[in-house]
Amino acid sequence: MATTPTSSTTGTSLYTPPTLNGISTYAADFQSILTRAVAIAQLPVTALQNQDADVLSKETQLATLGTSVSDLGSSLFALGTLAQNKALLATSSDSATVSVQATGATASATYTISDITSVASTASETSQSGYADASVTVVSSTGTLSLVVGATNFPIHLIPANNNLVGLRDAINASGLGVTATVLTTGTGANPNYLSVTANSTGATTLQVIDDPTVGGANLNLLTSSNQGSDAIFKLNNLNVDKASNTVNDVISGATFVIAKTTAAGAKITLALSTDTTQLSSALQDFATKYNATVDAVAVQVGKGGGLLNGEFLVRQIQQDLRQVNTFQASGSIQSLSDLGLQFGSDGKLSFNTSTFNKLTDTQISGAFTFLGSTTTGLGGLSSQFAQLTDPTIGLIKNQQDSYAATDKRLQGNISDLNARIAITQASLTRQLQAADALQAQLTSQQQQLNGTIQSLNYSAFGAAPSTSIG
Repeated sequence: MATTPTSSTTGTSLYTPPTLNGISTYAADFQSILTRAVAIAQLPVTALQNQDADVLSKETQLATLGTSVSDLGSSLFALGTLAQNKALLATSSDSATVSVQATGATASATYTISDITSVASTASETSQSGYADASVTVVSSTGTLSLVVGATNFPIHLIPANNNLVGLRDAINASGLGVTATVLTTGTGANPNYLSVTANSTGATTLQVIDDPTVGGANLNLLTSSNQGSDAIFKLNNLNVDKASNTVNDVISGATFVIAKTTAAGAKITLALSTDTTQLSSALQDFATKYNATVDAVAVQVGKGGGLLNGEFLVRQIQQDLRQVNTFQASGSIQSLSDLGLQFGSDGKLSFNTSTFNKLTDTQISGAFTFLGSTTTGLGGLSSQFAQLTDPTIGLIKNQQDSYAATDKRLQGNISDLNARIAITQASLTRQLQAADALQAQLTSQQQQLNGTIQSLNYSAFGAAPSTSIG
């Protein structure tokens, strides 16, 4: 499975410089200088941001391509598995009583189950007597007891503070013997609290809690003995079978069956393992669909106007793997994809002709399994080529995405560093221009005052203003 990229945010732009709010006649010029200086400083940041955007886009596009490749590899793997198992389907003549599932069988076979006299059940017992208070009433005369589960005898020692139902329950649950104890409160009578002990799995067993009294006293089983569990007991091909679980996976090679209920005397249930060609047909159609999806995903990246991955090694590798699939040949009754009804069109895509497939003889179906091979041989074995690309831990696509992520991180760091330097430069330039603006305003004011003084002197000395002034 291809790894989904983790997007990052491109560095914050500093394009908008602060407003100087100048007071001199040159304030607009100073503002223009600051704006232009910041814009020029931002040019390398913009270049890095564009470069990072391409990296993130490549990461996303590679993830999309990887998903298609992964799906195709999984489809090839499924074909190999199906061929290895000869597309066997398990059926039961009475699935309400015994259901069955193929779990790796490689040969057709028929089995008979009969005389189901017992269904596996869980042992579950309650205390023979109730107790007034679950946290106070004493349950053992000495505090020494034994939990018996099957052939295992587990000693329990209750201190006076824990010599009650709650303490006994907790000790049983801490025993690790595969049983669960609870306190049942009926709410009726003077002694409404009972201990319940239930096995965690089915099967006939011995389930007891023995109170060991003082020397010379008789041991006392605190629990009832009405439900010690049961095994599944039946015959398979007239052979007696006794299992602790109703789910049986170690009697018929490559098949698991589940017993749900007993049978009447003489009743027989047939379990069959036989080739189901509809499974193979569905798998071939799925393969064609996944192959075409991969062809489309690659086409987006290559040729004139191709995506950002155009020319990348991984795209070329995927194209090579696709060629291995569409040119795969074998000897025997099925030699190529077209013999199975898989036909290539002028666009390089597959179509599945069910009519061709449905005309295959039993011999050809057997040949189809040879052609498809397994998960490591034949056409199915090509799934390993795609697994090398899409493995989520060590696949080539994962490695490339990690490389993109590292590049993104590096670019983000560079952008942040540049922005920090630009901010410092901008602040310094802003202070200088503001000082220059203030000085210019001061000089302008002084000039105006000087001009006023000269004009006043001219009037006093000459009775008229001269034709020029200091400027």
